[in-house]
Amino acid sequence: MEFLRDLITPMPCPPEKKPEVENLLQELYQIGKNDDYLSERPGPPFNGQARHMRARAIGKRLSEIGGLDLMVYAHHKVKRKLGANLSSHLEYAWIDVGPWKH
Repeated sequence: MEFLRDLITPMPCPPEKKPEVENLLQELYQIGKNDDYLSERPGPPFNGQARHMRARAIGKRLSEIGGLDLMVYAHHKVKRKLGANLSSHLEYAWIDVGPWKH
């Protein structure tokens, strides 16, 4: 059922921003696969709270483009592509980014 919902759920952003959002999603997937969104210790590419700095910047940009709805959409896409474990790491990495409060 989720597969069908993914097919019919439109990306919650202005049409002219869709290419940028797609690029940001691809970058989020790569970060998750290559680095994870969290680390056990701080240090580049992770901030002082051991959260991936670029993933946080992407979350901020998604918030600027489409607010919480777009961030939730991106999180759902990460969960579908990379699994629940990495998506939960992204949730934590995004704490206090824009409207994200999870």
